[in-house]
Amino acid sequence: MEIKSGEEVGGENPLRLFELSGAVVGSIMGQVEKEVWELPGPILQGILPLLNIYYLERIEETAVKKGLSTEPIWCKLWFDIMKTRPSRLENIKCWRKKFLETFFSNVLRGILDVSSHQRLSDPCFLPLLYTSRHISELTIYNMLEGISELMAEHNRCVLENLAVSLRTLTFRHLLSSNLSTRHQLSLFLHRLIHHGAVNYLSMYSWPDPDPALLALILKMSAGIWNPGRTLMNAEFCHLCREKLTVQSQKLDQECRSPMGSDQLFPTAASGQFSDNELRNMKILPSVPQEFSLGFEDAGELIRTSNKSFSEPPDCQLGNSSYKTHRPHNTVSKDFNAEVASVSFSPANPSQGNLALGKSPKRRKAVITKKHSTHQKTSTITTEMEDLYDFVFTIAKEEEEMAFYHKIRNVDKEEHCDNEPSLPSEASSVTDTVSSGGTRTIGFTSLKAISHFRSVSTLEIFSVPLTKNTCQMLGNLLSSWVALEKLILTLNGLGSGIFSILSGLRILSQHNDYCLRVVRVSDMFAHVPCMNLVRSLLSAVPLLRVLLVSFDLKTAAEWNRLEEDMGSSSLVEKIPETYLEQLEIRFPREPLQTSLLVPVLKASGSLQSLSLDSVAISCPQEVWLLLQALKEYNPNLKKLSFHDVNLSEHSKEVLLILQSPTLQEISFSFCRLFENCTAELLTEMITAMKKNSSLTNLKLPGNRLGNHRLIALADIFAGDSSSSITHLDVSSNCIKPDGLLEFTKKLESYTAEHRECIKLTKLCLYQNWLDQDAVTAQEALSRLKAICNVVSDAWDSSQAFADYISVM
Repeated sequence: MEIKSGEEVGGENPLRLFELSGAVVGSIMGQVEKEVWELPGPILQGILPLLNIYYLERIEETAVKKGLSTEPIWCKLWFDIMKTRPSRLENIKCWRKKFLETFFSNVLRGILDVSSHQRLSDPCFLPLLYTSRHISELTIYNMLEGISELMAEHNRCVLENLAVSLRTLTFRHLLSSNLSTRHQLSLFLHRLIHHGAVNYLSMYSWPDPDPALLALILKMSAGIWNPGRTLMNAEFCHLCREKLTVQSQKLDQECRSPMGSDQLFPTAASGQFSDNELRNMKILPSVPQEFSLGFEDAGELIRTSNKSFSEPPDCQLGNSSYKTHRPHNTVSKDFNAEVASVSFSPANPSQGNLALGKSPKRRKAVITKKHSTHQKTSTITTEMEDLYDFVFTIAKEEEEMAFYHKIRNVDKEEHCDNEPSLPSEASSVTDTVSSGGTRTIGFTSLKAISHFRSVSTLEIFSVPLTKNTCQMLGNLLSSWVALEKLILTLNGLGSGIFSILSGLRILSQHNDYCLRVVRVSDMFAHVPCMNLVRSLLSAVPLLRVLLVSFDLKTAAEWNRLEEDMGSSSLVEKIPETYLEQLEIRFPREPLQTSLLVPVLKASGSLQSLSLDSVAISCPQEVWLLLQALKEYNPNLKKLSFHDVNLSEHSKEVLLILQSPTLQEISFSFCRLFENCTAELLTEMITAMKKNSSLTNLKLPGNRLGNHRLIALADIFAGDSSSSITHLDVSSNCIKPDGLLEFTKKLESYTAEHRECIKLTKLCLYQNWLDQDAVTAQEALSRLKAICNVVSDAWDSSQAFADYISVM
């Protein structure tokens, strides 16, 4: 590193001697780094703001030991270099991590030039490599920019670091891509998900998704990957190769084939495989150069999507060890033609009969070829490929034939007449290959290759999902046992929700499935919310969190409810669930307690209930709901109503406020005080004063006004037993003078008892505080001495104009 003189460092702006010395030290950190670390804390504190980001990151541990914090420096770097203000809703716990993640992403996308700022450039450090260790969240945009860069040979160490540190991977605003880019993406996902630590995968805002690209991401996220359909060259993942080597060594120790497997696979004993040998073993199939990646052709997507959910669990994607781990046949055209003669689809039994009718011919062809190719060494590869496919063909035919005759209840005699007998030669070969104590060729290695580690959280936000895509997702979900959270938002599911339900129902048959959180939110409801809630809880009884949210209903679709879903969801008994949080947003549906109460009865562990945008047609409905909560949900801690007209249900509101178990109550935009008399307000305040369990009260959008706000201050009077610490009175037409009077009343209660009131947080968003800036400022400054105040600079006049414009 070139050493700058003091004159060069301080040439632009005259500096004090200490600053000048610190700047020189910062410019020669490569030579004096260890000495700087040993400096006393006060001196080191003056040097820290002068270091570039690389040495500032390296000195972090030393600074912490000396009681110094670098957070203010990273925060200043953010505003000086990124020149953006973080979202108000974002809770930044570590500015160092925030800066380094954004820096990495911007350099990767090419929108930040490290030479643009002296504290970003240092010839001793590679920006991507050095910051990659701190990246736990990464977003890929548009045309998958950055994937090719990360997969380049010179960035191999960057990818290895990401495989350890990266936890969240997000795709935003994706566009269609070519084969080469998808090839790079498949290898990228394979390294970060299958052999990495990515747990959270999100797809965000993709208005016109590319079916092939969407299918590729979903399959890789689910841990399904067949390298034979992805790798276009002879490359093979070194981690997979190592795993195969270990497995082959164990197999050779445990099993010795009577056919002489060591002769068939001469390198297996040593545990070393070349790409050609892996391909000969059908672990790494031979792939033509023009072969598409994953779901590149539309036909593959359709074949995968059209699996019938009427099949039993062992016929779903991933549930059968055969179906999950069998590689696609990617050999010559002639060989593919032979294999096609034995294809079978349980969803179409008639085609299955035609296919099975040709199976003896296929078996005979395999056996004939098997017994006629022992003369030349060059034919060993063909023998092994044929033998491998023969083993799988026989196994598949036996499994599918048994299933077909089971579901069709075919008579034994009819079965014997229609199925041609198996040649004795084929039987002998099958017995030899699959008999006890014999090495079954390819099975163990194939498992390791086709089914890998999957993510635990899948989020699909604003990505339209077609019926075929939903069927494919349902197939993947049916065996996605590691999935813990499924979040589907604004996907236009329509009738595709039934495919997803079917997949979840099959998933729950696995004893070790992990799904605990499901969030389904869409614009249009294909079925009534309560039907969907009941079906989801019946399908996945171990759910802990369930959110179902729709904005609008489509009556035409609802008329076909009985045809699609049947009435079973309304009459079937909901099993006992472990549900702790239930949120339902109704598309202006009437509250039907007859459907909701059974859900509450089955959910004895429920702690949080939220009802949004529900219409109350009968006052008795709210009463029945409260009775059910009291009887079946003694552990309920949070109760929330949003956009529900409760102006005519004052008695029920009083009962809620008097609850001895609720800790958080929210009445959001419920018109609570629309018809509220002075007597009713007094009763409500009295109920809150006596309730010692309630700690969080949210009353946004309820037309509180000045005089009711001032009355609420009595909750914190000296004779009160209230434990309320958080109060939200946002969007309540509160003016500055009313807020000032409220503040003075709180101050009087504090002075009277010579102790602080229990209120610690007050939310005042979107009130009319801009009408008198001086009074509002006085009220806010005095309030901040009592509690934490959260407010905003809201323009009430503009909001009113916007409201009038849409009326």
